[in-house]
Amino acid sequence: MNSLSDVLDSHVNSGSVPGVVSLVAHGAGREPEVAAVGSVDTAGGAPMARDTIFRIASATKPITAAALMMLVDDGRIGLHDPVARWLPELAAPRVVRTPGSPVDDVVPATAPITVFDLLTFRAGYGFPADFSLPAVRLLFEELAQGTPEPLHLTAPGTWMEKLSRIPLLHQPGEAWLYNTCSDIQGVLIARVAGRPLPEFLAERLFEPLGMTDTGFAVPTAKLDRFTSYYKRDGESGPGDGLDLVDAPDGQWSSPPSFPSGAGGLVSTADDLYAFARMLLAEGRAGGRALLSPESVARMTTDHLTPAQREASGLFTEGQGWGFGGSVDVVESAPWNVLGRYGWVGGTGTAAHLVPSTGAVTVLLSQVAMTGPTPPTLMRDFWRYAAEAGGAVR
Repeated sequence: MNSLSDVLDSHVNSGSVPGVVSLVAHGAGREPEVAAVGSVDTAGGAPMARDTIFRIASATKPITAAALMMLVDDGRIGLHDPVARWLPELAAPRVVRTPGSPVDDVVPATAPITVFDLLTFRAGYGFPADFSLPAVRLLFEELAQGTPEPLHLTAPGTWMEKLSRIPLLHQPGEAWLYNTCSDIQGVLIARVAGRPLPEFLAERLFEPLGMTDTGFAVPTAKLDRFTSYYKRDGESGPGDGLDLVDAPDGQWSSPPSFPSGAGGLVSTADDLYAFARMLLAEGRAGGRALLSPESVARMTTDHLTPAQREASGLFTEGQGWGFGGSVDVVESAPWNVLGRYGWVGGTGTAAHLVPSTGAVTVLLSQVAMTGPTPPTLMRDFWRYAAEAGGAVR
């Protein structure tokens, strides 16, 4: 069997990515297997290292969900509370008559948006399979959803005001829609906590877990450990050229006006491993409870109906959805493991854990995904982990 480095090297040598850092943990009591191959950029820069910092994009989502569940554990907000108390912009949402209707053909929402709706991505805002729908186009045009340019986003108050003018695509609780609910969660956390999202995450999660390299910006002193970020200049596949999207001193070198709970964090393999280990220990870290076991169980349990899972297939390949991440409910391939929880990031990142085995897998690269389907690099990595002796099985 090839080593983890061999698997990753094959993708670096083909030119599909400049470099990769990965971590595979086979359960409690065993040291994780870590590999760092290639370089931080295409210009022959510094070699990848275990502590190299990456833009983790949507791998941010489980962290945001955990932070919101901390406030639930604190008793400051309830899972089934309407969010309008803290987000008055969403007090009277309107819904397009049909998903394809013009944005001015709307009806009132039949139920309030709740915290649970946000956590399960069923609030009515977000991306379906068809990005061309009028109400969905507004998310891109008005809110810059999915942009790799955080410094160009507006402040949370302005962002929420713009959101309030965009109709829901479905009634609250009706359908799973991707992405936007995590950004709304970030604003909700800040308003319930009474302080900015970055401060809350640092105090309640990053500092207790020793996630010293995780945040919404990279300090100047750490830019030498930060990767460049690329997209393919043609069809996806080995050997294609790569275009620079963001340099280390670019969009993540200063704190953003809007800290995106959907995809704004940078992090490292070991920081994400620390977060996963906290969840696996039923919310405990270093003898301290950060989350209740009940909240961890809710995060890592599928909450979708079969019809909602089927409709979300473009993004989740038939997986279910917990809070902030997918939950494997089928075992149809080496990368589908019953109960596996986690998510991927559009910048080429992935972080998962398996509550039943204590396994953790983290993969960090710096080339944008060309769509929601995980690229070959991720699939080869997950296949290796499955065959390596219990990492994801």
